[in-house]
Amino acid sequence: MPKVDAYEREILTAFDKGNLKSVATKTELEKFRAAARATAVKDRRVNIRLSSIDLSDIQVRALEEGMPYQTLIASVLHKFVSGRLIEKTQPITDRSTQTARKRATG
Repeated sequence: MPKVDAYEREILTAFDKGNLKSVATKTELEKFRAAARATAVKDRRVNIRLSSIDLSDIQVRALEEGMPYQTLIASVLHKFVSGRLIEKTQPITDRSTQTARKRATG
């Protein structure tokens, strides 16, 4: 067994005493699970054309969600085809995406 330094010993002791807490919340874990489900089986490639504005908004939203934009797209499509996508009507706010603001005004 490899030698354990003082720092590693401190971590092991804290673990054994139950002093370490999980960082991820239930919400975060569910987000990770959803992303994993959406990307678990990637056996086909698809090319789609999107407007530059929509792609930019998707990339911003993915950054906010903490995942790659391709994963977000796959997750949304998976939820849609499995009937789990729930549409919510939300008022346009300062944090709304450029596309949402544009569609609301025009």
